[in-house]
Amino acid sequence: MDYTAAVITVSDKCSTGERVDTSGPAVCDMVKTAGYNVIYTGIVPDEHDLIASELMKCVDEIKADLIITTGGTGFSPRDITPDVTREILDREVPAISQAMLFYSLKITDRAMLSRATAGIRGKSIIINLPGSKKAATENLSAVIGTMEHALQMLAGGGH
Repeated sequence: MDYTAAVITVSDKCSTGERVDTSGPAVCDMVKTAGYNVIYTGIVPDEHDLIASELMKCVDEIKADLIITTGGTGFSPRDITPDVTREILDREVPAISQAMLFYSLKITDRAMLSRATAGIRGKSIIINLPGSKKAATENLSAVIGTMEHALQMLAGGGH
């Protein structure tokens, strides 16, 4: 496997330095351990245009194969990451977020409060994860093993 990844933390407090980002680095470590080359990391506040711009840059300019966001998936009025992600996707892949939900529900009933989404834009897969380090790594562990096959199919490699 020779796939690339980008990890974007969406957090008002992390973007201003008010809070240290722990989920982004933890996700980067997991993605690297899975064999991906992390070619980009970023932190943006919970602002529609900045989230959309960051996602599109990672897909359209940087051409990362896998883009993972952490943060902004809950019920807070500023939690808009899934909404922005849906706007820029070519195709949604609900089973990825469902797999994360089913896995997480075995750990906590609060998993049902995540609005995370996943899908395809161009030749890239975008996955939203919750913002806490614990929830982000648990959710990613549910799906990371399947992403290589998903990327092979997306590139026309068949089933």
